[in-house]
Amino acid sequence: MERKMVRSPGGGFFVETTVPEQREQANGVLFPRLLQPGGGGGGAAASDLNSLVGAIKKHKSWLEQQLKLSGAVLLRGFGVHTAEDFNAVVEAFDYPELPYIGGAAPRYKVVGRIYTTNDSPPDQTVTFHHEMAQVPEYPGKLFFFCETEAAEGGETPIALSHVVYERMLKEWPEFVAQLQDKGLLYTRNLTDGDDLTSAIGRGWQSTFLTEDRVEAEKRAAKLGAQLEWLADGGVKMITGPMPAIKEDELRQRPVWFNSMVSASTAWKDSRNDPEKACSFGDGTPLPRNAVLACLQILHQEKAAIPWRHGDILLVDNTAVQHSRNTFVPPRRVLASLVK
Repeated sequence: MERKMVRSPGGGFFVETTVPEQREQANGVLFPRLLQPGGGGGGAAASDLNSLVGAIKKHKSWLEQQLKLSGAVLLRGFGVHTAEDFNAVVEAFDYPELPYIGGAAPRYKVVGRIYTTNDSPPDQTVTFHHEMAQVPEYPGKLFFFCETEAAEGGETPIALSHVVYERMLKEWPEFVAQLQDKGLLYTRNLTDGDDLTSAIGRGWQSTFLTEDRVEAEKRAAKLGAQLEWLADGGVKMITGPMPAIKEDELRQRPVWFNSMVSASTAWKDSRNDPEKACSFGDGTPLPRNAVLACLQILHQEKAAIPWRHGDILLVDNTAVQHSRNTFVPPRRVLASLVK
């Protein structure tokens, strides 16, 4: 049962509520923040899309403060029903869009700044990761929108990466020291064209947004990646060394910012072996027990709130990792990546 807790500025347009799946942080703030209509805002119906757009513009700094405190904010019950509605909400925040160059997941544009999320089959889990942590330019924030709830499962679990770092440092100090010294190297074989049967099936044309191999090589170089063309028309992409731990400058604390667990356990299809997908920056293998221990920590620290139609989840991509549970269709969750 949800219960009202606190009201926001602006006549209580946003009201914080709780659900059992949230986690309480050390600072007492719930993760994620859950905001629902409070009925305020100059008499306008808080569940009306136009009123929400206006409230976002008016109270953007307050919403950003909630994101800073919690790491993620879930907006629920605000009259957002379609991809077009979601696009209007994203545009109201007025963040610059980030092109999806270098990412692994197959996804396609829906409307405006809105794209599908990972289009891999529903029986495949998308393991915890920071979006595009394996390339130098990654999104600062992520928006997710539930257009259609799954019949079963399909949550988007999230976890705070500073907590993951603190636990790994305490439980695996030598491994963390090696990561800080060497960084990580990522290796992925890309197809000639997208493979929708794979969670990492984004082909090289979609990855680099070009059909030209020379241009692809130029764009790969900007990402710090090398390409090795394969006989079947695909390409091996080697990226790094990339830092495994970075400073969250907004909150002044280190975070476990990498795709190590995802690459080492889930970059698996007919072309890719997850045990070869990620290594120390010098090419030496990662200790398997440390990788699996990190995965266990992520599951222990996660918050997984079941989606409802119309939900919008705003995630700070520096502070928070996300994943996707398996599900029974139908399910349609859309996304927008911003700087």
